[in-house]
Amino acid sequence: MRTFLDTSLLSLMLFSCLNFAVSSSLYSSSCQLQKQFYLNGMNKPGDVILGGIFRLHFFPTYPYLSFTSEPQQPTCYSFSVVGFRLAQTMAFAIDEINRNFNLLPNVTLGYSLYDNCVQLGIAFRAALTLVSGQEEQATLEENCVGTPPVLGIVGDSSSTRTIAISTVLSSYRVPLVSYFATCSCLSDRQKFPSFFRTIPSDAFQVNAMIQILKHFGWTWAGLLISDNDYGFHAARSFHSDLGPAGGGCLAYTEILPRAYDPAELRRIVDVMRKSTARVVIAFASQSRMLNLMKEVVRKNVTGLQWIASEGWSSADVLQTPHLLPYLGGTLGIAIRRGKIPGLRDFLLQIRPDLHHNNTHGNSMVNQFWEHTFQCRFAPPPAGWVEAGGELCTGQEVIENVETEFLDVSNLRPEYNVYKAVYALAYALDDMLQCEPGRGPFSNNTCAHLQRLEPWQLMHYLEKVNFTTYGDRVSFDEKGDALPVYDIMNWVWLPDGRTKVQRVGEVKRSAFKGEEITLDEDKIFWNFESRQPPRSVCSESCPPGTRMARKKGEPECCFDCVPCSEGKISNTTDSMECTSCPEDFWSSPQRDHCAPKITVFLSYHEPLGICLTSTSLLGTCICVVVLGIFIHHHSTPIVRANNSELSFLLLVSLKFCFLCSLLFIGRPRLWTCQLRHAAFGISFVLCVSCILVKTMVVLAVFRASKPGGESSLKWFGAVQQRGTVLVLTTIQAVICTVWLVSASPVPHKNTQYHSDKIVYECAVGSTVGFAVLLGYIGLLAVLSCLLAFLARNLPDSFNEAKLITFSMLIFCAVWVAFVPAYISSPGNYADAVEVFAILASSFGLLVALFGPKCYIILLRPERNTKKAIMGRGTDT
Repeated sequence: MRTFLDTSLLSLMLFSCLNFAVSSSLYSSSCQLQKQFYLNGMNKPGDVILGGIFRLHFFPTYPYLSFTSEPQQPTCYSFSVVGFRLAQTMAFAIDEINRNFNLLPNVTLGYSLYDNCVQLGIAFRAALTLVSGQEEQATLEENCVGTPPVLGIVGDSSSTRTIAISTVLSSYRVPLVSYFATCSCLSDRQKFPSFFRTIPSDAFQVNAMIQILKHFGWTWAGLLISDNDYGFHAARSFHSDLGPAGGGCLAYTEILPRAYDPAELRRIVDVMRKSTARVVIAFASQSRMLNLMKEVVRKNVTGLQWIASEGWSSADVLQTPHLLPYLGGTLGIAIRRGKIPGLRDFLLQIRPDLHHNNTHGNSMVNQFWEHTFQCRFAPPPAGWVEAGGELCTGQEVIENVETEFLDVSNLRPEYNVYKAVYALAYALDDMLQCEPGRGPFSNNTCAHLQRLEPWQLMHYLEKVNFTTYGDRVSFDEKGDALPVYDIMNWVWLPDGRTKVQRVGEVKRSAFKGEEITLDEDKIFWNFESRQPPRSVCSESCPPGTRMARKKGEPECCFDCVPCSEGKISNTTDSMECTSCPEDFWSSPQRDHCAPKITVFLSYHEPLGICLTSTSLLGTCICVVVLGIFIHHHSTPIVRANNSELSFLLLVSLKFCFLCSLLFIGRPRLWTCQLRHAAFGISFVLCVSCILVKTMVVLAVFRASKPGGESSLKWFGAVQQRGTVLVLTTIQAVICTVWLVSASPVPHKNTQYHSDKIVYECAVGSTVGFAVLLGYIGLLAVLSCLLAFLARNLPDSFNEAKLITFSMLIFCAVWVAFVPAYISSPGNYADAVEVFAILASSFGLLVALFGPKCYIILLRPERNTKKAIMGRGTDT
């Protein structure tokens, strides 16, 4: 919050100063400088001046927001050698451009470089000084137009300071090209229309880290961020992009305090230690990481895989022997390293100003000299508090001192500064090459060197496109350069030293999108296994299961729930189980769909074999009985009550036994159509014969009484055959109508068993099937009633009792059949029907022909007319 308040306050003050200067120019031909800031800096004159803001010191020693009438020079201390090298890189780039006859010929570039002391207020002062100039009075033309002090600014290194500065500079369209501000918020062209940068935004850096997480399968990570715009916007990107892009989530997000706060740091380290996440992403600066590592070392928290942002991935201060057990193996995102030929020679040419002439900013060189050689000039430069030791001669040899100032082997932010300067130079060169009358501005005008405006340079900066040492430099519609990052790895060498090596890169191309390249063989893993760790909240769900989110926990934490029957998942970490097609069923492992088992009443299964054997047995018995009757056809017991009907009854029973075979085996169209027709006609033929035999018994009994002789003329042999034929024909008509209107067909039924297909014959028309059974039942009931009425006739007509008994068995079987058939699932329904056919057929066969075969075979003495007629007198 304080950062934003400071930003708002300073923005208001800067707007007031600029607006006051502009309003003053409306009433006079000159602009009067209201106040003058005294800043540490370096200057070089030129036709066109480029500004720069760098971190040359770390701390100020006075309240830097005081605006007093007396001029103040901010006394900053703790000299930054790296920051000074960045400033010298800009000076070198401008010097190189001035020596290049192909770029900006006849134009000399100058620079004004200022120190920000890592403070927002001082950075604001530097920006205001650059855009307003240091001249106390500037004479303008009549239309209040003049050459601005600077056409563009290179800086700042901090996202927070850059946001504040760019907010103001964008209102005046002054180009600001940053070499180190990475906040993704700066890509908003509505808020920052004149902002550009040669470093990728944090949005790409976050995506690069997500690509690393995805590459190694790390879906469970902790996030540590700085308490500033750099950290907050990165955290926002992680929370929104990690799930959709990498399939991961954050175990925790903690904010590292700006100052050293032991209690807060202990709490954060406890969170890290207790968490199951083995990967920790630290999106912070090296100073905050130093504070954190003190507590990490104190609590000996090891076994973590660190992923470093570019803010500390190359920080030497963290690459110490006592931190290697904890930070060894770190994977970091680093700015693309570049080579700048000639820079080291340029740095070696730096010499202090022994006469303290600060016209060209040599005071900064003097401060660097004092810091490097630990000496002091007499008298020391005003405001410089770090001088001490012996007097500086200015003849010291910088090569004899071990200093990182001359280390040009790992130029990363320096390379971005170099590209930023060249981007401004190429934009200025394109602008000055404009042909009159063909310019991009109003009335096709061009810009002129004597009347250059920053907004005109911004127009060309948006379109700049050049190549430097193999790297193409251009800006997209958001002002961002083509993003590319190196992936670094902290190697713990056997001698205890640290080596930071490049193991890959992440870049974005217009055609392939984001690409990650990793040389895994080069990566050092700080674990006993020397393999990458596993960091997941929940292990992957194997095929056959689905992920079920745990309530109240991140989406990476889930349970693996087996797929239900009939559903499968054939991929790892499946969110849903998919249903199998109708004819398929899930395998036992639920990882693929297998064809359902097709079941029917088969000849090969025990039940089918048993029913088939019984059917054939019944058929054989019928044949045997028929043979016995044919052999003994002249005997009285065979001839009694129309032997022709007995022969026909045996034939129909044989058909009844045989028709049951149509219900066994794989259903086919012809078997489905024939089985019920054959069953219905065979049983009607059988029951018709029994009915006629019963009617004949009653007619004979009535004819034996006085006056009843006439009843026999209606029951002669012809009438008996005709009755059987008519009754059977009615059933044949019923079957024909049924088959024509709604024929039974083979049907795959999946309702009975979810994992099986019951292959059965669908009856087609339930009404037709009911009429068929009903007609058989009607004849059977009629036969039973007539036989029941004739049960007490004289013994000579005792066959009525056998018919009654057989019909009772028949009716009992078929009455029991109806509920059993309806309640039997699948192929068991066919078995029930076959059982009913066989049971009723055996009942009729045994009840009607058993006693007669007994007499014929075992009691032949009773197979005489006299014996048959005499049985009635014995009772």
